[in-house]
Amino acid sequence: METMLNRRLFRIEEVSQFCEQEGKKTIFYETPKTAGAVWCLKPGQSVFTHAHTTSDDLWIVLKGTGTFFPEPGKEVTITKGDMVISYPGEQHGMKNTGDEDFVFVGVAGPMPMDLICFDDE
Repeated sequence: METMLNRRLFRIEEVSQFCEQEGKKTIFYETPKTAGAVWCLKPGQSVFTHAHTTSDDLWIVLKGTGTFFPEPGKEVTITKGDMVISYPGEQHGMKNTGDEDFVFVGVAGPMPMDLICFDDE
């Protein structure tokens, strides 16, 4: 029988998954209000540039160094310990430009969350 603690406590190493072909997103919880996911990227892999019209999207970098794309033509270096918030309508995407794996947790809401995709640069 699952206890309340099992539904509330997650371990990064248990929800982190990598894929050799592309960055891997693993949703580890979803409620009517928010959702959480772990993104795992090998060097050179990326998260496509996108936005959400009504949801905030908070990224918390746990490992690695990458390049964040906050708007067309702009790049910002992000690394372990950084937190990046994208508000509704704001473009966001990133690429692992470092030499090691890149891992971040994303928390977004409110739900449901739409997705507006942009051409990757």
